[in-house]
Amino acid sequence: MAYVVTQNCCNDATCVAVCPVDCIHPTPAEREYKRTEMLYIDPGSCIDCGACSDVCPVDAIVPGDAVVPDIDRYRDINAEYFQRNPRTTSPGAHVQPLPLAIATVGVAEPPVLRVAIVGSGPSAFYAAEELLARRDIAAEVTMFEKLIVAGGLVRFGVAPDHWHTKTVDRVFDRTARRDGFTFHLGVEVGRDVTVDEVLSHHHAVIHASGASGDRRLGVPGEDLPGSHAAREFVAWYNGHPDHAERTFDLGASRAVVVGNGNVALDVARILVSDMSTLHRTDIADHALSALADSRIEEVVVLGRRGPEHAACTTPELLALGSLPGIDVLVDGPVTAGPDAPTKLRILAEYSRREPTPGNKRIVLRFGTTPREVLGEGRTEALLVADGDTAGRIECGLILRAVGYRGLPVAGLPFDESSGTVANVAGRVTVPETARAVPGQYVAGWIKRGATGVIGTNRHCAAETVESLLADHRGGLLAAPASTAADLTALVRTRRPDSLSGADWRAIDRHERERGREAGRPRIKIVDADTAVAVATAARGSR
Repeated sequence: MAYVVTQNCCNDATCVAVCPVDCIHPTPAEREYKRTEMLYIDPGSCIDCGACSDVCPVDAIVPGDAVVPDIDRYRDINAEYFQRNPRTTSPGAHVQPLPLAIATVGVAEPPVLRVAIVGSGPSAFYAAEELLARRDIAAEVTMFEKLIVAGGLVRFGVAPDHWHTKTVDRVFDRTARRDGFTFHLGVEVGRDVTVDEVLSHHHAVIHASGASGDRRLGVPGEDLPGSHAAREFVAWYNGHPDHAERTFDLGASRAVVVGNGNVALDVARILVSDMSTLHRTDIADHALSALADSRIEEVVVLGRRGPEHAACTTPELLALGSLPGIDVLVDGPVTAGPDAPTKLRILAEYSRREPTPGNKRIVLRFGTTPREVLGEGRTEALLVADGDTAGRIECGLILRAVGYRGLPVAGLPFDESSGTVANVAGRVTVPETARAVPGQYVAGWIKRGATGVIGTNRHCAAETVESLLADHRGGLLAAPASTAADLTALVRTRRPDSLSGADWRAIDRHERERGREAGRPRIKIVDADTAVAVATAARGSR
């Protein structure tokens, strides 16, 4: 039986490159790849070889007869994609994406290219892999992370109950162990070392710092206590050191999440998940303790537009409906015929459900616009408009999940409207003159905005690396003025408590070992001093 792509799909397209019959789409060479929710396997072309399943970094590809949740629906979702998007090319006609190893003939010693990467999330590691796995250059990569622990979006953005998605970190660990890779953790570029200092030790710098700001609602009362960005809540329950000490009022019976993308569904799900579920995850201990005392029974998820415009992906919406002890309901009728998109049909199913006595609830409400956060000194309600009708939703917690936003990088041109560093194909460019900023590149959300999923960053990073290599081949990158040893000495002078890749692996082992003892994937260290102590102790045993 044909293989099937399921909920965990990360879109990194590794599977596309190994498929011998071109049955996985959309590929990075196809226009719809940039906006696809997931990848799909054509059941009429799949030869059941399993090559795609073998390379999938998040175990999202399974045989069509596997015993996994909603497997019948995923078979239908995969088949439906090809019914709506029939193939117009012969098998093998697409461009195989992202060649990670390029053979060269007659080049005994390829030129050394030294690249610094700022950030340690998916786009950073995919860019590093693109450079280090090539054969036409001898790349050396220095990765800077301002936190004492690595991971970026995988560690601090993915919901703790999505443990399959987190297993993509195995790919990044492989990259970090490659020859030519150096890690500097606890070192902030712009604070401890300047961008110019980093560039003086490298041919180029790739900024992959993500999007650490938030879009706002722009309504009165938005800054009242009890009203927060969903990003802050996600960082809190995922153990981000900068958010570990935050508090969220979980004492009211109802919370409201504004927005209905995947982040909105994540925070709604975490707010009403039972403790037995959360105890099996890597959620931060402080969040686990706080959620155990939570009184929230209902989360209302608001969307400004109709159900046909729901921003969440179909797999995430489908998975939401099978949570134990949680009713997923829709406030108001949803009509969807047999030819309607799968997402709309799922919402129509939820709209026909009746609440179960004793269950907690996630209520999806559409066509509703926030107007004002109400309360005397803290959040007590949200004033909304449903068409021409005003209403009031009583709640003690409001989380706005209306989008992440990138923050400016010192010295680089910034597009305020998009929240991105101005660039063309990853090459930082001054908009007014179309002039490239020598040696400066971007990848990930700071390049394209907060769109896509983890694997989308692979193609994004590959595009940036291609721009960088084209400039290198064209002689547009200045040679480093200082050596790698000089850089290490500079870092140790500025940040003597910084950590290395070996230190990070020691912290990772420690977290996983503690997790195994408790029956969890890991128990996260959120305190920098503790992380340094663990790393220091491990050095003595090496």
